[in-house]
Amino acid sequence: MEPVAGPDTRSAVPEGLGAAIRGTAEEIAALLRAGADMGLRVPGSQWSVGEAAAHLALANELMADIAAGHARSYGDGTPQSLASANEQALAAFSEREAEPLAGMIVEQAAACLRALEARGAEGTVVSPLGPMGPDVLGSYLLTHMLGHGYDLARALGRAHMIDRERVRLTLPFMLTAMPRVTDESGTAGLSVHYAIRLWGGGRFDVRVVEGAVSGGERLPGRADCTILIEPVTFLLMALGRRGQWGALAQGRILVRGRKPWLAPRFPALFKAP
Repeated sequence: MEPVAGPDTRSAVPEGLGAAIRGTAEEIAALLRAGADMGLRVPGSQWSVGEAAAHLALANELMADIAAGHARSYGDGTPQSLASANEQALAAFSEREAEPLAGMIVEQAAACLRALEARGAEGTVVSPLGPMGPDVLGSYLLTHMLGHGYDLARALGRAHMIDRERVRLTLPFMLTAMPRVTDESGTAGLSVHYAIRLWGGGRFDVRVVEGAVSGGERLPGRADCTILIEPVTFLLMALGRRGQWGALAQGRILVRGRKPWLAPRFPALFKAP
C-alpha cells in the first residue's frame, strides 16, 4: 500500500512512487535470482553483471542512508568523481553472488522508502548530485534503479522493467538534475526554449540562455522547438543508453515548432553522470 499522509503532513513519497520503487527492486532481484550468470559483461560497460548488481545494492544503501539524514560523501557530482566513487565502493565490497545482492537491493530500497515516509516532504537532503527535496530523492532512486536494471536485463537477455508510468515518476529528478549535468560544449552559443512532451502524458520545458539551462513543468513564453517522444526512448536517451538517430528513424521522436532544426541539439545539452 502507498503511504497515507496525515492531515497536516505532505508525503515525501508521491502517489505511485513507492509502488514503482518496490516493484522495480523486486523485478531486478527476480532477474538475478533466475540463475543469472554473474560473470557476464554488461553491454557498453566495463562491469560484469555481478559488479553492476553490487553497485545497485550499494547505491540503494547510500540512498537509504541519505533519506535517513546520515551524511555520506560520494564524489562532487561530476561524472568523473562519481565514476571514481563507484569504483572505490566496489573495490571495498566483495559480494558478487546473486542471492545476497538481490536481497540487499530489495531491502535497501524498502529502507529508503521507510526513511522518506518518516521524514515527510519538507527540507532537503544532500545527494551525490547536490541538495534536493526528499520527494526528488525518491525519484532519483527510481531513476537509478531503472537505468541499471535495464543494463542487467539486456546483459541477461530478459525483458526490462521500464514503462511509461515509471518514466513519468523520474521527471522530478530529471528536472532537478538537468542544470547540474549540463554540458557547456552543447549549450555554447545557444538560446532556445524547448518543450518536451512524452507520449501518453508527462511534460516539461527547458530554456537555454547564454549557456545557462533552466527547466520546469511549464516555463513562460512560446516554445521554439517541441519534441514529442516515446517515454521509454526518452529515459534511455537521458541515461545515455540510447542515441537519437535510430529513435528518429523508427518514428519514436517527432518534432514541431518554429525551429525544428534545433531538436538534434537537445541531447547534447546534457552529459549523463
